[in-house]
Amino acid sequence: MQIMKIQNIILAAAAGLVLTSCGLYKKYDSQATVPDDVFGSTVGSLRSTDDGSAITSSSSLAELSWREFFTDPVLQDLIEQALANNTDLNSARIAVEQSEASLRAARLAYLPSLAFAPSGTLSSFDNSPVTKAYNLPLQLSWDVDAFGSITSKKRKAEAVLMQARMGEEAVRANLISAVAQQYSLLMVLDLQLEILTATDSLWNTSLQTQKSLWENGKAYSTAVNQMESSYLSVKTQIVDARRDILSIENSLCRLLCITPQHIQRQQWGHFALPDRVGTGLPAALLQNRPDIRMADFAMAEAFYNTQAARQAFFPSITLSGTAGWTNSAGSAIVNPGKLLWTAVGSLTQPIFARGRLTANKKIAQLSEEDMQKKYVQTVINAGNQVNEAIADCQAAREKHDFYHRQVAVLQDAYTGTHELMDSGKASYIEVLRAQETLLSAQLSEAMNMYSGAQAVIALYIALGGATK
Repeated sequence: MQIMKIQNIILAAAAGLVLTSCGLYKKYDSQATVPDDVFGSTVGSLRSTDDGSAITSSSSLAELSWREFFTDPVLQDLIEQALANNTDLNSARIAVEQSEASLRAARLAYLPSLAFAPSGTLSSFDNSPVTKAYNLPLQLSWDVDAFGSITSKKRKAEAVLMQARMGEEAVRANLISAVAQQYSLLMVLDLQLEILTATDSLWNTSLQTQKSLWENGKAYSTAVNQMESSYLSVKTQIVDARRDILSIENSLCRLLCITPQHIQRQQWGHFALPDRVGTGLPAALLQNRPDIRMADFAMAEAFYNTQAARQAFFPSITLSGTAGWTNSAGSAIVNPGKLLWTAVGSLTQPIFARGRLTANKKIAQLSEEDMQKKYVQTVINAGNQVNEAIADCQAAREKHDFYHRQVAVLQDAYTGTHELMDSGKASYIEVLRAQETLLSAQLSEAMNMYSGAQAVIALYIALGGATK
């Protein structure tokens, strides 16, 4: 008879499910929209110069693995070391493992729980002999997923896990980008130090020449003092450059989780990156970005939270039972013990929860709306980053030719002015101006090389690169 009652409960639940729970098992289907001009109207005008150079399309750029994108073997070794040791990336990996454990638990929630709960009692009334009673039961409890609450929790756990995985990919891509940018900055600082060291030698020669002229009565002491002041200025810049190199090395060591030490690197000429980037970007490229996918899975999580809030209005069905040996049959103690089993089915239908269920549903719906808007904002931010990176690539590329020509012209001007000074046809002030202008242009050209490399790396990451 009791089994029949349990069957009736299950049948009633099934009927209720058919009649009233339409949509409770619905899976998440993203409805977020992406603006058509997400990359901005200016992207289409950013074209590579028509000089016959090979152009790397942004689509193919995004598909490159980081090993294909960064071909410098020394840099590859540094990135491998960072991926193995970095603390932030390790924390992201742990978050993924935690989410995987939560998902396993959510999947096992479909199964009944089983527990062994032995108990024993000793009793005596009015100095009567002690009686011993014991129970050795196995207790079983099963929550029937009649209205999809367990399913929603499982799907939510899947969405949380995917967010954790996307978070790991984002940390990984940003770490690779940071290592590459620091490495390229180190090489540029090495190049600037080389320029300053060469300038130090040249300006020392000019100073010695000016001193010789002064000693022979062909120049004023003022000229020697100003020439020496400029020479000492280069000395201080050399000290600053060496300090900057040490600072960047320390920053890289922190990324690699190693103690401060010298970072091995090659010269700038060995640092190869795609230097021609085509445009005409499909919006679908942004789906490679971890933050876009993370925002999508955040919407999925919010959707299943709303589903769970709706499902809370429906009954919960629990089947439970015990089976085991006992020597306590009601008020009688029998030995040996006998087999005892019980089965119970229960249904709990919320009627009045002081507004808690209604409030939870409203909060979940508002959170879902918020996640949808944040998804669109994430997409817009991503398009803006791509736009900025392409503009930076174009600007650095255009300035490169100008800087290169400027350095060549100023080099000739410096050489000619120095020759004129030696022959008495130019003043030391003209030589000083030529020296300082040339040095400034050389240092700016080197820094523009870094800006170009930084822009290409930023574009690679903005398009979802470094996730492979």
